[in-house]
Amino acid sequence: MSTTPVITVDRLNLTYGDFHAVRDLTFEVRPGELYALLGTNGAGKTSTLEVVEGHRKPTSGTVRVFGHSPQDRRAVRPRMGVMLQESGFSPDLTVRESVGLIGRLSGRTDDVGRVLDVVDLTGRAGRRVSQLSGGEKRRLDFATAVYGTPELIFLDEPTTGLDIQSRDAVWATVDRLREDGATIVLTTHYLEEAQQRADRIGLMHQGSLQREGTVSELTRTLPAVIRFSLAAPVPALPLPAAVDADGKVVIETFALQKDLHLLLGWAQEHAVELRDLAAGSTRLDDVFRAISA
Repeated sequence: MSTTPVITVDRLNLTYGDFHAVRDLTFEVRPGELYALLGTNGAGKTSTLEVVEGHRKPTSGTVRVFGHSPQDRRAVRPRMGVMLQESGFSPDLTVRESVGLIGRLSGRTDDVGRVLDVVDLTGRAGRRVSQLSGGEKRRLDFATAVYGTPELIFLDEPTTGLDIQSRDAVWATVDRLREDGATIVLTTHYLEEAQQRADRIGLMHQGSLQREGTVSELTRTLPAVIRFSLAAPVPALPLPAAVDADGKVVIETFALQKDLHLLLGWAQEHAVELRDLAAGSTRLDDVFRAISA
């Protein structure tokens, strides 16, 4: 597999009048990886992706997709699949007609029946879009991204409105596409999905990329946490601690194993019960909160 980045964004700026939506943004997406671009509301991630997808011109900076400007539709569009938050299919078209329309617009070739099977809409092929449930419409949106098995796929909130089985089916399809070499760019408010599936994550806030890395790299920037309750007064704790709003003792540490061992030894020595004891690394949502604090 080539090591040349599929997407390169270099000092991207985007303004709307006096509003600076994206500020000197630089990142790249490597071949075959799942890159999650996450951000607080108004962080600028949607504007960024609109530029990368070729829907909007940057105010300044350079963006390249497969080595081309995203504005070069003939070179880029047939190799790219995009799942928007809402694709806006005509309510009078049938599901089969809608999927066929995708092919004509994208310039990619595929079998409509295959795509309907992939997104689990074979049984709804003759039904009008207006008659679909919310989850079915979302699966139709997913068809816009996977039609023609493109090399680069953008997924914007792909599992919103889906039940658990449909979510699993979407991710199973994404896994198969990645096995075939596809590169995925994900935006989602379901941080657990990004934490479980992304190879790397970029966190945006107020138009800038605040942090970037693997889940492990991002979570290591904040301390791990040990929490427990005490039923009665106890001797001095062996580690610095605080008490949260629920009355639980909270210990933050960058040496979780060492300090947990120390705490348990202290509890054993003093016959102290550590009720509801929980210990673990920082989660992605904690990192997310930290950048917007």
